[in-house]
Amino acid sequence: MQSLPVLAPPRRFGQTSRRDAWWVQPAITFLILGSFVGYATWAAFQDAHYTYGPYLSPFYSPELWGSSPHAWFGAKPGWIPGWLPFSPALLILPFPGLFRFTCYYYRGAYYKGFWADPPSCAVGEPRKSYWGERRFPLILQNVHRYFLYFALLFLLILASDVWKALWFTDAAGARHFGIGVGTLVLAANTVLLSGYTFGCHSLRHLVGGRIDQVSKHPVQHACYRTCSKFNRGHMRWAWASLFMVAFADLYVRMCSMGVWTDWRIL
Repeated sequence: MQSLPVLAPPRRFGQTSRRDAWWVQPAITFLILGSFVGYATWAAFQDAHYTYGPYLSPFYSPELWGSSPHAWFGAKPGWIPGWLPFSPALLILPFPGLFRFTCYYYRGAYYKGFWADPPSCAVGEPRKSYWGERRFPLILQNVHRYFLYFALLFLLILASDVWKALWFTDAAGARHFGIGVGTLVLAANTVLLSGYTFGCHSLRHLVGGRIDQVSKHPVQHACYRTCSKFNRGHMRWAWASLFMVAFADLYVRMCSMGVWTDWRIL
């Protein structure tokens, strides 16, 4: 029996046979990601209220140069021109930012929410040609695998920040162990970012996905299975860590401004 090709007529932008509210998810994605980018950009340019006691905002960690006691190399170096906007966050945020921006999950999310590519499944696009990720500029998304190494390094730095957030200085200048709400906020942020990073598709490939028979390599097989467990919930880890890193900065900022009080638990 001869089969005949079925040619579906091209859909106009937004045209679909779906009867559900398909536009809700891309609209929410646009709202949340747009708000996060706006807040993170604003916070990065503030160069103020990013530290409170032993707490350091994750947007500013590590603070390479700056005015707080957390700065690794002291104050702003003289070789940075005075007319150039300076903030410790601007020196480090591009690395975790580009790791998240080029994430495989986030690509699918913001392609729909911002570029309508496509707006949703079985919904007409505002373009007729297929762009793909094999040409400039979208081929640059492949740098995700390299920003993974920076993301892993940042997890170690954030874990160190949690350790520092356990030590408070009293009025006499003595340091003592303690746990504040801010300590728990920074710890939760590190845990969620770790879950998001450990479920990264590139990390999963790196530890075992590139091996034909990973089961013959016990250590790599164990790492591969662990990454796979995190990877199954990659979307949840991605959104939870996004909210938490913004809240961690907001918490430190509000405490520094005297708006919120950091309750000492221990």
